[in-house]
Amino acid sequence: MKNMKRVLAALAAAAIALGLTACGGGGETSGTGNGEGEYDQVVYAYATFNNIPATEDLAPVQEAINEITREKIGVEVTLMPISVADYTSKVSLSLQGGEKIDVYQSLGNFNSCVASDMCYDISELIDEYGAGAKEVVGDNFLDACRVNGALYGIPTYKPYALTPMLIYREDIAQELGLDIDSIQSVNDITPLLEQVKSAYPNMTPLAPVQSGTIGLHMCMGDVDWLSDDYYNPVGVLLDNNTTVTDLYTSDVFKERAQLARTWHENDLVMKDAATTTTTAAEAMASGNYFGYIAAYSYPEEDTAASLQAQCGNYDIAAKILDDAFLSTGDINAVSWMIASTTDVPEAALAFLDLTYTDEDIINLLIYGIEGRDYVLNEDGTVSYPEGEDSTTVPYTAQLSCGTLGNFFKMYPTEGTNPESLAWEEAQNKEAETSVAMGFTFDSSSLKTQYTAVKNVISQYLPGLLCGSLDPDTELEKFEQALMDAGYQDILDAKQEQLDAWLAQQ
Repeated sequence: MKNMKRVLAALAAAAIALGLTACGGGGETSGTGNGEGEYDQVVYAYATFNNIPATEDLAPVQEAINEITREKIGVEVTLMPISVADYTSKVSLSLQGGEKIDVYQSLGNFNSCVASDMCYDISELIDEYGAGAKEVVGDNFLDACRVNGALYGIPTYKPYALTPMLIYREDIAQELGLDIDSIQSVNDITPLLEQVKSAYPNMTPLAPVQSGTIGLHMCMGDVDWLSDDYYNPVGVLLDNNTTVTDLYTSDVFKERAQLARTWHENDLVMKDAATTTTTAAEAMASGNYFGYIAAYSYPEEDTAASLQAQCGNYDIAAKILDDAFLSTGDINAVSWMIASTTDVPEAALAFLDLTYTDEDIINLLIYGIEGRDYVLNEDGTVSYPEGEDSTTVPYTAQLSCGTLGNFFKMYPTEGTNPESLAWEEAQNKEAETSVAMGFTFDSSSLKTQYTAVKNVISQYLPGLLCGSLDPDTELEKFEQALMDAGYQDILDAKQEQLDAWLAQQ
């Protein structure tokens, strides 16, 4: 079995405390270690959409990684998996409080991370310590992480074009004779959800994809978020023009808020979707939900195959709801950054580089220990050990596969169509692209406005797009509160910077 010596050694070391520093002798390394037997310590904080592993279950994964990094780069890594629902706030508070985190991901908050001075400029380091990742990602995509000439991150290398889909229980759809082919957009889902509710009164047809969203923000057509995202102050480009628009006063936002309200009022969506910490996979695995809306970069069949084990091993299928649209934010939304507070920037970048170039490292991070957490099949795909699934194995971060390092170095899950990689590459090349591709908004001069506006957004947005707030009464209050918080300053600054950027193209 591949890497069995490493696996056995890792399992034998499971009792070792996670933060223990190796003190044995060592040979030469081409990395960043301080000397013989000494290793730079790097804390790697990553979001997981799966269960957080127990300390004793994480230990052998960490040790197996460190067996590689000690030899290759003279570094020891402490893994810090964090629930996706808590990730952004926990990382931000940890860095502000002086807790050691060296490598972290933007997770949709690239612009905020830069504006908050949380990122180390790696421009002078990447050619020496991140050359592999730079070669893998390429200069064009790497430029999506530049702001005013400074390089603040490396985008996850994956299929970038995300296609909104309905993920649903195929067994129920077949039983009820649901006309899935009739679905051409998110507006066509309602009759099917009503059929499910009628046949299964105790079932909630639609689950949230994660806290505060039921996926409707992914179904707004061609939207360039201009370095922001669903959870942040948003001045956007709609329908690929160059006029910065307030998303919340747009027709498409109002339509989606009304749709969410209809679903909520008719018990077609989780009632507490705006506040729940339950993920879509957890909800689906419970057997009490029919489906959820999310965006994926894989074909329908492969998307369903990759999610089935996470969703309780029910028969899962996927239906595309809209075309993919590619913008700068799609490239840098999930970027990896070196913390501005790090005391080992070279070591941190050297480890980050391995997540793009070393097959063993990335598969340990995603799947854990071979034989314990997953099985490597003869065709090169992976599955869970017999009788196990994502909720019972000691470690898995499989649902984070599109957010860590190099996706194309990861083992495909069982049932994945080998031809899907070609489809994914075609999507990246053929997806409609924003007229502002490559533009990154610098919000550093608007920290006060961003903080105030984000507070307003967190108060209103989840309820409006999960249906618990009535847009007929609350949308106007939301818009006024945004303006009172300085939202117009953000819109004006975005337009000014975009105009200047366009003039240079």
